[in-house]
Amino acid sequence: MSLRLSTVILPVRRWHEGGRDQWVRAEEFGFHTAYTYDHLSWRTFRDGPWFGAVPTLTAAAAATGRMRLGTLVTSPNFRHPVTLAKDLMSLDDISGGRITLGIGAGGNGFDATALGQEAWTPRERADRFAEFVPLLDRLLTEESVTHEGTFYSADQARNIPGCVQGPRLPFAVAANGPRGLKLAARHGQAWVTTGDPKLFEAGTGEQSVEALRGQIEKLGKACAEIGRDPGSVEKILLTGFTPEANTMMSSLDAFVDFVGRHRELGFSELVIHAPIPDSDFAVDQDVFEKIATEGLAQLA
Repeated sequence: MSLRLSTVILPVRRWHEGGRDQWVRAEEFGFHTAYTYDHLSWRTFRDGPWFGAVPTLTAAAAATGRMRLGTLVTSPNFRHPVTLAKDLMSLDDISGGRITLGIGAGGNGFDATALGQEAWTPRERADRFAEFVPLLDRLLTEESVTHEGTFYSADQARNIPGCVQGPRLPFAVAANGPRGLKLAARHGQAWVTTGDPKLFEAGTGEQSVEALRGQIEKLGKACAEIGRDPGSVEKILLTGFTPEANTMMSSLDAFVDFVGRHRELGFSELVIHAPIPDSDFAVDQDVFEKIATEGLAQLA
């Protein structure tokens, strides 16, 4: 099975002070896709620079010409399907059809309360996600959409002329629970996972691989329930949140070993974080570049 290597560029640098250069270099390194996180702020970066995903991707689309671009991931925490659909259609047009929407249910971090609301419960996040994704799907494939839902409404919302990619730009649905996996099976061109979060700090690499194997099996069952071939869903692993997060990027050999074990599970795309000094992603720049340019070739 062919495997693609992609990267996440966190939006922490001013565009004209190294931000633009990161995206241009990512394309030169040969990454399949460069993603960014769609948050208002995030974890330990909350009190530092953090720029918006949509403007960043718009600028990245203008600065690059081949590499795919996307969010990993957008969530309903501060987004509405109607306005998000308009932004996505525009991004897809500006990029010449290179946008992938990574989308998830969101969590209880800073985004959850930034608009002044109480953080939603896990059940409410799942309920909103279950309404958000199908409505966004319609908004990006139909010229006019009217919808009166429990959480989201649209009144003759128009997205003309539609996406460059047909019938719409691809969705990469992040999900581990049964309801989210059903959404991935029905609406996703791809499925995204970060592994089992319970194993991140105290688990082993072997335990993580088995947990991922179990997630893939559950996705397969969700696909089977609607008569879809599980092989038609691309499988994306966002690395950096497994028990091997601190070792897999320590050298080219360590990365090749990590990739080999996860390719056997059926993943079609692995995503690594671009280095950020003095953070959880403080990977040696030379090692990162060697991985980007030579990593997959070692597995051929």
